[in-house]
Amino acid sequence: MKAGVIGLGAIGSGVALCLARSGQLGAVYDIRPEAADGLDGVPAVAATPAAVAAAADVVVIAVVSAQQTVDVLTGPNGILAGAKPGLTVILVATVSMEDLARIRAITDAAGVALVDCGVTGGQKVREKGLVCLVGGDEATVAKVRPVLDGFAKYVAHMGGPGAGMAAKIARNVIVFGCLRAGYEAAVLCRNSGVDIRQLSDAIDASADGVGGPLMLATREDPFQSEQEAGVREYTRALMIKDLDAAIDLAASFGIRLPLIELTKRTDQAVVGMADVMGEKA
Repeated sequence: MKAGVIGLGAIGSGVALCLARSGQLGAVYDIRPEAADGLDGVPAVAATPAAVAAAADVVVIAVVSAQQTVDVLTGPNGILAGAKPGLTVILVATVSMEDLARIRAITDAAGVALVDCGVTGGQKVREKGLVCLVGGDEATVAKVRPVLDGFAKYVAHMGGPGAGMAAKIARNVIVFGCLRAGYEAAVLCRNSGVDIRQLSDAIDASADGVGGPLMLATREDPFQSEQEAGVREYTRALMIKDLDAAIDLAASFGIRLPLIELTKRTDQAVVGMADVMGEKA
């Protein structure tokens, strides 16, 4: 079984590397022709998404947004233009449930199977460190399981279509809630005269594993570093997208997520875009 990867960003490049090592990678595509340079064993970027689909039994879509997903599926040279009978698409981008339904309607109409696959552990994606939260019927998930096992250390079949994305959205509620808690801890430390970085080091050395969120809120002032500011603004954009997905999912059940709503309202401070080191309230 051959797999293709579309989108060679942080996640997609790691997925492609892992699949190349396992001998499963057939083709890759990215809007940047040089995106595969330096990726050992990964072939040169194909001319179009259609070319990737023609060379693969399974295509992993690793773009950022729902609209990008629709574009690589339905464009003049998109996946559906090159799809062979029996093609399955694995979507690893985090999108809202409404957008997922829209994407699934497109693939269903074209006779292409879709597996929604929320991923975590992106920092170690190149070392086969991803955890996959998968949604799809039993037969389809079983079919693509060798590909999932080719780039993930752990695969959890969460349920039927949509369950993988819902699980990822729920997981993000925990992550972003921790970010808000880390931000509040940083403000408390500042007002108490506590050395925040010393506390962060101590937390990292402990077994509770919550150092990351606190460190995110307490690194150098982003306004003193263009590179740091750029990273945080990108993080903020992704966070807002994922927070909206969680809020929308909750609304579909008639429930609210007050912590997540608060995190969205204070998004700049939570990712350190505000001057948290000097905040007094």
